[in-house]
Amino acid sequence: MRLGKRVFDLLCTVPGLLALSPLFLAAALCIKLEDGGPVFFRQERVGRAGRPFRMWKFRSMVVDAPRLGAPLTVGRDPRITHVGWWLRKLKIDEFPQLLNVLWGEMSLVGPRPEVPRFVADYTPEQRRVLTVAPGITDPASVKYRDESDVLAASPDPERTYLLEIMPEKLRINLDYQAHATVWSDMLVILRTLRVLLR
Repeated sequence: MRLGKRVFDLLCTVPGLLALSPLFLAAALCIKLEDGGPVFFRQERVGRAGRPFRMWKFRSMVVDAPRLGAPLTVGRDPRITHVGWWLRKLKIDEFPQLLNVLWGEMSLVGPRPEVPRFVADYTPEQRRVLTVAPGITDPASVKYRDESDVLAASPDPERTYLLEIMPEKLRINLDYQAHATVWSDMLVILRTLRVLLR
């Protein structure tokens, strides 16, 4: 399965990067013109076997945003730039993770990688998600596509995430992981695209 999944990732990622290159250039130009800051944001996440890696995103927040607030982005976080709001709304900020897929740090479909701080709270059972490569999308991401809005309605967003949302996302991903195939990965990608097009 792992070899077939890697081949599938590469067959989709290389043409995808080529096709999306004009969009990458447009997004980079908009980010740079808004405040002159860096185009990309790289954050440490936990990958397969617990190995840390740097996940790529288009920068959608002000420079030094991690030092200016909580690790979770909730609703209309004031740290989000005007361009960043549109990048997040259209999920374009996630597209540079295709580079992580190309380098073998991520897969197109797999559990979304968490920051080390949250992984430290995983139970031994939950840590089984670390036996596979993290992904750009997964079934839990489709279900919780409005996660930021849900957290914005909570009086304690981080507690809500850690005690309610994160455990359910991990449960969904562990269940999917137990039966995943290349074909089921394709269905997850199609569901993700359908959500984006809406």
